[in-house]
Amino acid sequence: MKRRDLLKAGAAAVAATPAIFGGAMVPRSAQAQLCRPEGIRSPLTEPDSPPVSSFSEPLYFPPAMAEVPQGSLNPPPDPSGHQRFNEFLPQKFYVQHLTEGYWNYHSELSALNANGGSLAWMFNGATPGETLVARYGEPVFVRRYNDLPDLENSLMPFGYPASTIHLHNAHTASESDGYPMDFTMPGEHWDHHYAMMLARNDPREALGSLWYHDHMVDFTATNVYAGLSAMTVFYDNIDTGDENDTRPGALRLPGNLQFGGDNQGNPNGYDIQFILHDVRFDQNGNPSYNVFDTDGHLGDLITVNRKVKPFMNVEPRKYRFRIYDGGPSRFYELELRDQSEMMCIANDGNLLEHPVPVTSVVLGPANRFDVIIDFSRYSPGDHIDLVNVMEQINGQGPTGRRLSADKVMDVLRFNIVDLKGPDNSQVPSNLRELPDINLDEVVAHREWVFDHDMGLWTINGQFMDPTIVSAAPKQGTAEIWTFRNAGTSWAHPVHVHFEEFQVLEWNGKPPTGVLKSRKDVAVLGPGDSVKVFYRFDDFQGKYVIHCHNNVHEDNAMMLQWKIVP
Repeated sequence: MKRRDLLKAGAAAVAATPAIFGGAMVPRSAQAQLCRPEGIRSPLTEPDSPPVSSFSEPLYFPPAMAEVPQGSLNPPPDPSGHQRFNEFLPQKFYVQHLTEGYWNYHSELSALNANGGSLAWMFNGATPGETLVARYGEPVFVRRYNDLPDLENSLMPFGYPASTIHLHNAHTASESDGYPMDFTMPGEHWDHHYAMMLARNDPREALGSLWYHDHMVDFTATNVYAGLSAMTVFYDNIDTGDENDTRPGALRLPGNLQFGGDNQGNPNGYDIQFILHDVRFDQNGNPSYNVFDTDGHLGDLITVNRKVKPFMNVEPRKYRFRIYDGGPSRFYELELRDQSEMMCIANDGNLLEHPVPVTSVVLGPANRFDVIIDFSRYSPGDHIDLVNVMEQINGQGPTGRRLSADKVMDVLRFNIVDLKGPDNSQVPSNLRELPDINLDEVVAHREWVFDHDMGLWTINGQFMDPTIVSAAPKQGTAEIWTFRNAGTSWAHPVHVHFEEFQVLEWNGKPPTGVLKSRKDVAVLGPGDSVKVFYRFDDFQGKYVIHCHNNVHEDNAMMLQWKIVP
């Protein structure tokens, strides 16, 4: 029986009593039966994707969201539904519709389907959806309509057409955060108010590279896999997005505030977002998913912006790439095939203090890295490939080995074309200072242990239950949290909503390199222990801590915590 079919009988009750997902309606003992012995892969449930050619499909460049008039919203926004709404009156308004349709992941896959594309859930007819481009000091209001078909009429063979959209990891009030139980059913909408305020009014707390994705309790992995993910870019007074900005303090990183591109692999700008999802397709070219595998889900084809192994045309100049691991379960080590240098400038959307030269970047699900690649070392007519060299054979996590040269996974090809104009961008030696860590402010220490029990995933021995508040830090305080992986063969990308943390110790050692940064995802390898510093400010309400291997999350590895007065 499909897992969502198990819930189908109670679909009518879902809207009225959402706590059933974490409570008694689906007994955890029954869900535990979904677990399987390790290492078993069925060709029926996890088929090999049809073969497709590499680097023949142009990359998709999502455009920026288009504003709508405030007066077009009916009903109008309700200030009483949002914390601090009148302090941060929205200046820009957007509308998105979640729909089911067909998407061209690859022309050779689309040719297998009588509908001319692969099944997908989309935002405004595309996946990834439009990029939310926002600036600190300009509050934003987004209304999202759930126009997905109801369960009986949905063609998508997995997922559940209820939705809550999380803006990962914005400093956002609880009611706009995309809390997993704040979901809409088909025919409903949800309003999100993004205050675009700096945490603690501190410019050192600015974020840059975020993403939004579905966070439906128990169905995040399948709903995101079906297509419900997209990118977000925040700019501020130093990271302005304009490489020609001559104002004092402007970093002039590559970018011209242009988004989107043509259908031939040519972007409009130089600040580019890549979201990676590994997908497995059936013989009709549709995504396939094994709902009975609770280890995690691995696809056999890597997509970039929902295009399989695409190509992109680049000029011989500097580009900024914001690279997102959209999951659900794959880890990556990305490098250029010639192993040439990149400059890493941000970790999880937070600018580093100084650029760090690297030849590869390692990402777990939900991790983001911003890197600058200077293609001036190449000539028009050349090409260079981005590849994944990390070995992973199941959803538990990577093996720790690098793939041999003949088995590296194709990700993306850069084709070098003629330079169109001067490159005025810079890679400054100083980026953004880190906020101070004052241990005298700490009022509590908490430990979160990630483990496995009875076929499900646990935190501190607990399964997700939205009726339980597992921690209640007071607003205006600081705490030290320790994340510990009790498993010996699992990896867990731990994510805490709302606040960024700074690493104090990773396995007892202070952070260096790209780890010396603000972050919102800590990827724990087997036995890892990470001690981090948090502050809790500006808003109150409920948030979650969870594993961002979304299959683990959907199988109970999530807890609720709450900021209280």
